[in-house]
Amino acid sequence: MRDDPSVLHVDLDAFFAAVEQRDKPSLRGKPVVVGGIGLRGVVSTASYEARRYGVRSAMSTAEARSRCPHAAYLGPRFEVYRETSRAVMAEMRALSPLVEPLSVDEAFVDLSASGISGLTVDDVRAIADDLKAAIRKVSGGLTASVGAGTSKLIAKIASDLDKPDGVVVVPPGTEAEFLAPMQVTVIPGVGPATAQRLSMAGVRTVADLQQLDEDELIRQVGSAHGSSLHRLATAADDRPVVSDRETKSVSVEDTFETDLIDRALLTAISDRMAHRVAERLRKAQLSGRTVTVKTRMHDFTTHTRSSTLAGPTDDARVIARVARRLLEESEIGGGIRLLGVGVSSLADWIQDDLFTEDEHAANPIEVVDLPTRARDQRGYYPGQDVAHPDHGRGWVWGSGLGRVTVRFETADTPPGPVRTFSVDDPALTKVPQPGADADGEPETDHNGSGD
Repeated sequence: MRDDPSVLHVDLDAFFAAVEQRDKPSLRGKPVVVGGIGLRGVVSTASYEARRYGVRSAMSTAEARSRCPHAAYLGPRFEVYRETSRAVMAEMRALSPLVEPLSVDEAFVDLSASGISGLTVDDVRAIADDLKAAIRKVSGGLTASVGAGTSKLIAKIASDLDKPDGVVVVPPGTEAEFLAPMQVTVIPGVGPATAQRLSMAGVRTVADLQQLDEDELIRQVGSAHGSSLHRLATAADDRPVVSDRETKSVSVEDTFETDLIDRALLTAISDRMAHRVAERLRKAQLSGRTVTVKTRMHDFTTHTRSSTLAGPTDDARVIARVARRLLEESEIGGGIRLLGVGVSSLADWIQDDLFTEDEHAANPIEVVDLPTRARDQRGYYPGQDVAHPDHGRGWVWGSGLGRVTVRFETADTPPGPVRTFSVDDPALTKVPQPGADADGEPETDHNGSGD
């Protein structure tokens, strides 16, 4: 274990929503919810103003709307978030060469890698304050919460204790005392099922967990899990900060407005997703061996089926063919509300002759262009960036019934005027976002919650 609190966990506060408030002056200080905006959508991030009404990430958009109907509900702009994330991560790497990103909005920073030793609590707090100021400057005013300690476990827990815009440094030697009063679910790996099993044994807080010996924990939750919990309950965490975490999978998924039971339509959607996954693999110069199809049923039960190839591929035809077979083996009774296709077991090389060209020719995969979702003829969605030659840059406030309403403002202007146009007005144009598909729909991104 370390002798000084040299591990930082930096977490951008309500990241996606904060970026939207930064770029849309009229939304500053008001409830903002980013995520799926349809009836079957899911909240990705809620601003702190929306959280006061009980809105949280992973909540259905329908429930969020019932709790906070006056919030601004916006579709995500992933490339804008990535651009801001890159600037923030650069500030962390300027502080230390050893930075481990966990997602677009959080990362561990190892201060010892910068050659600094003998850090006191006050030293680390001053470093964290300086880093937060640098992040605020390069991000256009976003805030971050920072936790610091002798391990990744302590730093990550600490960063969540004084949100937003806080700093918590846990002094060395006080880790077990720091954890003791917290609910046992604060320990990684203790989800609802494990918490319930521990509760039956009288364990509700980390202090309770600390009182159990390793053998008793193993009897309660199994050998591998019990040993890990025993170590983490006393903050015995020596995991190193690892830079340049490898991408573990590439996937695309979508939640549908209504449950789908038409196999032909689901197959067409699967094919389209397979081609998107292949495009992302090629862009990242990666290939993969394991193809996975994920289905979430009408009753919210989720199933995954996977198949591993003899060698890695980035060929859309191969991915689509395997995904089709996995989907055919999946039960769709009652309807599917979510479908996803992904590739894992990634490599940086391709097995070119996994299938021969003759086999491809004999088993062609047809990609069906699906109709755009029923928003309007131009596919506008709330929050989307648009431009007009007379009014300048703005964002979509709402659309429907053949009209689109735009508020013309940017991060550098005061709150702007609202204007309504016909959706086929040639003067109104979308500002392209690299993360969007051909019909303007933002693709699902799995690099972070933005929360």
